[in-house]
Amino acid sequence: MYSRSSEPVRLERDCAAVLVPQGEAVTLPAGSIGYITQALGGSYTVFIEGNLFRIAGHDADAIGKEPPSPLSLPDGADDEAVEVLVWKQLRTCFDPEIPINVVDLGLVYEANVSRRDDGNRFVEVKMTLTAPGCGMGDILVDDVRSKLEMIPTVAEADVELVFDPPWNRNMMSEAARLETGML
Repeated sequence: MYSRSSEPVRLERDCAAVLVPQGEAVTLPAGSIGYITQALGGSYTVFIEGNLFRIAGHDADAIGKEPPSPLSLPDGADDEAVEVLVWKQLRTCFDPEIPINVVDLGLVYEANVSRRDDGNRFVEVKMTLTAPGCGMGDILVDDVRSKLEMIPTVAEADVELVFDPPWNRNMMSEAARLETGML
């Protein structure tokens, strides 16, 4: 789901949010009025009182939206099926300021699925940021981790932030370069 709009919104309840781009956790009070500026990957970026805030999908009801549906896998799904879902989930992770997912931005260097002794799965991800000092870094890492841990049979996801090699625009998919005008 992608929307670049200015859909009016009024918070129906107090809601946890993250100040963009600083990455500071805040609580927006019920009754706050603003606009949805971006709706991607089940998360929302809202403009309220001169600031941008990211609202996670599980809090979508606070702005009158439906939370994302739970993920499912067929019974007995193999590691390959889980890996496909891992990459699908990674494509639902967005920087609140950039309308391109972390995979197409070239931020994900690797994602590996393995089995733990208890039969559940463990996912290891190595990713980077467009800029090392990005205030949203911890928020993006947490978003990736929590979305991967929503996958049935995934008991744990370890997301490591790395800066070698440093990110550059050539790591972006062709579609992402087209969308941002960075050809």
